[in-house]
Amino acid sequence: MNRSKRANHFGTICEKRMAKKRRFTLERSSWHDARFQNGTPVEIKSTMLEHSDGQPGNFKIYRAYHDRLRRADGWYCFVVYRPHGRSGCTILKDRMCKAENLPLLKWHGGGKHRETEQAKVAISDVF
Repeated sequence: MNRSKRANHFGTICEKRMAKKRRFTLERSSWHDARFQNGTPVEIKSTMLEHSDGQPGNFKIYRAYHDRLRRADGWYCFVVYRPHGRSGCTILKDRMCKAENLPLLKWHGGGKHRETEQAKVAISDVF
């Protein structure tokens, strides 16, 4: 499995585990992954504690989705995990944060597939 497929695989595991732990309803949408029972949207962001090259993980936030989540009074659920074996992972920590309370973001080009700017948020900025 290549890195992006593995990240997607682990992200899906994290989404399912957080939905169970925090009683979210998972929902496929471009700008959020789940909703609280009261309907408030939640975007679940996950990252490896450390990448294979030794660099610390970070969370990628996309501006258009972030702006929409803020307008909807939504939340982020940040998850840090450590992969093990070929397909397993251990969740090390998770934290909820209102979208409007995210630390100041530095926006830059986000790549063509998202057609919006992105910001990287360090694990240490969230936890």
